[in-house]
Amino acid sequence: MILDASSHLPDAGRDARAEFEAAHIRGARFLDLETLKDPASPVPAALPTVEQFAARMAALGVRDGDRVVIYDDSAVKTSARAWFICRMHGIAEVAILDGGLGKWRADGHPLESGPGATGDGAVTPRRGAGAVRSKAEVLAIVASDSEQLLDARGAGRFTGAEPEPRPGMPSGHIPGSLNLPFGRVLRPDGRFRDEAGLRAAFAEAGIDLDKPVVTTCGSGVTAAVLLFAMHLLGKDDVALYDGSWSEWGADPTTPKATGLAV
Repeated sequence: MILDASSHLPDAGRDARAEFEAAHIRGARFLDLETLKDPASPVPAALPTVEQFAARMAALGVRDGDRVVIYDDSAVKTSARAWFICRMHGIAEVAILDGGLGKWRADGHPLESGPGATGDGAVTPRRGAGAVRSKAEVLAIVASDSEQLLDARGAGRFTGAEPEPRPGMPSGHIPGSLNLPFGRVLRPDGRFRDEAGLRAAFAEAGIDLDKPVVTTCGSGVTAAVLLFAMHLLGKDDVALYDGSWSEWGADPTTPKATGLAV
C-alpha cells in the first residue's frame, strides 16, 4: 500500500488534498495526515489514538500484515511523522520513499490524477515501536540530564533570534537542548544523507549516539525526521516529545532558554 502523507504549514498556502488529486504516484491513497490527530488530547496536534489510527487505515484499505510505503511532497518532510505513527501503532512493515514525490518526478516516474481509491481494510488496534515523552517527563529530563534533548527547528528559532510563527509564542528552546535543523540530515534532492553524512550531522550537533535521545521541534513533525535518520543508523533508544515547542512555549511555567546551546 502506498500512502501520500503530504501536509503543509499554514503559511505555505498549499492544499495537500488538491495537490494529491492533481498528481500522485499511481495507486497511492491520501492519508490526510493533517486530520490524523487526537482532538481530545491537551497536547496541540497530538498523535492519534490506536483506535483513530486503525480506523483511518481501514478506511484506506490497509489490512493487517500489509507493507506500507509512505511519501510526501512537503517542505517539512511529513512522511517521517506518518512513519512514526505507523510504527507506533503496530505497522511492522513500513518504509519511506527516499526523496519523496520531488525525486519521483525528477526521475521521470509515472503519476496519475484523481481522488485516489479507498477500501475496506482491517487493522487491529495495537501498540508497536516508538516511544513518546510527555511535558512532565521532559521537565524531569531537564532536571536530571538523563536523556539528550535534540531540537529540529532552525537555528534562529532555537536561539530566539527569529520569532515563532505562532502568534504570541515566545521563541527559544528547552534548557539543555541541542540543535540540529532537520534539513542537515537531508541531501539537496530531499533524500537522506548516507551513513557517514548522518553520523557527521549528529556529531556536529553535539549528540552522542551511544546515549538516549529525545527529539523535539515546533509541533512534533520535523522531530520525526531526526528520529528516522537515527533509525537509519540502527539507533532506536529514542523518543518523540510530541507536544514540542507548541506545548512547551505556550506554558508560562516551563523554563526557557535562548542563545546557543552550551
